[in-house]
Amino acid sequence: MRDIVLLGAIAALLAFAIKRPFIGMLVWAWFTLMTPHQLAYGVFGIPLNTLIAGVTIGAYFLSGEVKQFRADAISILIVLFAGWLTISQVFSLDQQNSALFYDRFIKTMLFALLCTQMVNTKLRIHAMIWMLVAGVGFFAAKGAVFTVITLGEHRVFGFPNTILEDNNHLGIAIATILPLTLYLWSQAKSKYLQYGLLLFFALAVVTILGTQSRGGFVSLVAFAGFYWFRSKGKVPIAFGMIALAIPAMAFMPPEWWERMSTITTATEDASFMGRIEAWQINWDLAVAHPFTGAGLRNSYLFDIAETVNPELALEAKAAHSIYFEVLGSTGFIGLFIYLSLLASSFIAGLKTISHSKSAKTAPLWKPNLARALQVSLAVFCVGGASVSMEMWDGYLIVIALSSGLYATCMTSQKTKPTLLSANGPRRFIAKAPYRIQPR
Repeated sequence: MRDIVLLGAIAALLAFAIKRPFIGMLVWAWFTLMTPHQLAYGVFGIPLNTLIAGVTIGAYFLSGEVKQFRADAISILIVLFAGWLTISQVFSLDQQNSALFYDRFIKTMLFALLCTQMVNTKLRIHAMIWMLVAGVGFFAAKGAVFTVITLGEHRVFGFPNTILEDNNHLGIAIATILPLTLYLWSQAKSKYLQYGLLLFFALAVVTILGTQSRGGFVSLVAFAGFYWFRSKGKVPIAFGMIALAIPAMAFMPPEWWERMSTITTATEDASFMGRIEAWQINWDLAVAHPFTGAGLRNSYLFDIAETVNPELALEAKAAHSIYFEVLGSTGFIGLFIYLSLLASSFIAGLKTISHSKSAKTAPLWKPNLARALQVSLAVFCVGGASVSMEMWDGYLIVIALSSGLYATCMTSQKTKPTLLSANGPRRFIAKAPYRIQPR
């Protein structure tokens, strides 16, 4: 029954997507973030993502939206990084091993590129934010219930065979959407919707604690710090965070406190030292192959790790860092492009805020969203230092939203008043930004 409902929903949505490609983009995001086919049985294993992507891309070209392609800094860097991934794959030390991960990563970058181009209006931006929050939020709500029922005795994990299966990945992903949840709360006009978003926010915090992930906890602390710093009402926000944090943390069992206490004694923790060794292997591979690296996930292989560091070869495993993962896989050039992509998102946010200050009639939602996106990406960058989540679509959606948001500023700036005269009196038709827009 689940399979029939899911396939029926996909068929209907893709039918609409043929005329309106952005609907296909939302369905694509839904599948990459939430993997709903994991909840079904008969359709599990069917490449529905490929079908959805194919229909969306085809509709994007047929609709003519491709003619509006915007070559901004973020889009160019996405293309450059995808190109460098391809070069790295060509010179991979084990092409067969890295091919699967290359295929996955290149599809993710294609999704991010299309997202920068199609999320270019307020309606589309808000729709994609809702999809991101709901897609990750499903795990947050589910995990909170599990944490409360088990009194925090067991860790919360995501769906098997997905990038968010790991408790560390899940905790950091949920922390990443917290700023966007509060942004949606600030934009909601219905009190019931506001209450619902606040409840969800509280559940998300409980789930982060329930993952018992130290990386997730550090990301949660980073969110609190960044959000407080970027907000105006610092005193009430500080009191609100304390009022939520104290009862939530007091609810957790002694084992949770013991695990979190190891953050301050990381050098004595075997798990952390294993990360250091993995970072060292990826650094050595980048030094040995500075231009193209070893290829995606090849640092996990004993034979390849042994060529650069025989002493640590037995510790060859996940880099546990988006930065060292990219460094070991694509070399120093790949890491430079990747860091530039992250930086370009922050810069786009600063430009959006600056434009909103200079434009007298600029709506407040733009700078507010720009700050939320900056905090969201900053939280991910902090948490990403301890996990291999460079292929996660969620933070790339945040980057794409930064691009689309700034594009709305540039579009409104280029629009001028139009003088018309046709068989009647001459009149001005005002277009954005001259039209007074609701705040």
